[in-house]
Amino acid sequence: MNRPRMVDVARLAGVSQKTVSNVVNDYEHVSPQVRAKVQAAIDELGFVPNTTARTLRTGRTGIIALAVPNLSTPYFAELAQYVTEAAEKRGFTVLIDQTDGLEERERRIAEGRRRQVIDGLIFSPLAMSPADIAAVAGSTPTLLLGEKELPASVDHVVIDNVRAAREATEHLLQLGRRRIAAVGASRGRAPGTGSLRVQGYRDALTAAGLADAAVTVPTSRLQRQSGVEAVETLFDDHPAPDALFCFNDLVALGALHALRLRGIRVPDDVAVVGFDDIEEASYSNPTLTTVRPDKQGIATTAVDVLVGRLNGSLQDEPYERVLGHELVVRESTGGHAPMPNVSPS
Repeated sequence: MNRPRMVDVARLAGVSQKTVSNVVNDYEHVSPQVRAKVQAAIDELGFVPNTTARTLRTGRTGIIALAVPNLSTPYFAELAQYVTEAAEKRGFTVLIDQTDGLEERERRIAEGRRRQVIDGLIFSPLAMSPADIAAVAGSTPTLLLGEKELPASVDHVVIDNVRAAREATEHLLQLGRRRIAAVGASRGRAPGTGSLRVQGYRDALTAAGLADAAVTVPTSRLQRQSGVEAVETLFDDHPAPDALFCFNDLVALGALHALRLRGIRVPDDVAVVGFDDIEEASYSNPTLTTVRPDKQGIATTAVDVLVGRLNGSLQDEPYERVLGHELVVRESTGGHAPMPNVSPS
């Protein structure tokens, strides 16, 4: 049996081939009645659009890539879901790459490893420096996530990590904590989010006259085990802290576990703040005070900017948008346990 063609769908639906093409390509200016009639014909015939021909005709694949360090990290898993939802609403499919934060993988992606497969790239780098990214960025439209200090030649959507870290540290200072340790500074990686959060942390201590009290514990990865190891280091090798500012929630959750094993009460003896507001932060014991970035806003804005570059509606200078954040106060710093933060469905 011959494969159904667009002309067959048009004949069965009683419309032109152009109308069938408009429905297949999800163009907006098709009435619901006509769209339903064409879709019924497509379903009856089992018609599958020739995506190769469409790619040759338009030069577009309808696919954008999202490259993140690790999908096992809840923050990036949640972000990927938001990006996928935003892209689908705009008629794009998302191809997800996991870099594991390795410079070699990041470089291949930045250089356009999939340029013949994708129309654009949303990229959250970890190992590569902003200068490296600017130097190797290929012809594929690219938008970067995460840092405030990024190359001016590339579109990027960020939160103000310095301000967010300063606000988290100021919250601990307002509670009367004076021996505040920062956990999660970058170890062996290019300057990035970690260094910006260190800056915000130090700015808050300096403003409080406690610059000499700063203690930073670097980690090679931002995982639960890193939080456990940081607590061991702090309590075995330093004067005991009375607060921890952890650079993501997984580190903070590991720290909560290690503190509990040592019989240290949270927040009575040590207050703990995380960063990212992953779903687990609402269910930990105690519940975790954390910085909540606008993840949905980051994802939606990133997709909108990339699509704007692709369809020509955005042709100005490189785009920068700083999205908002808020400090969510829960039990780990003496707050109450509000309703859990529900992850995207």
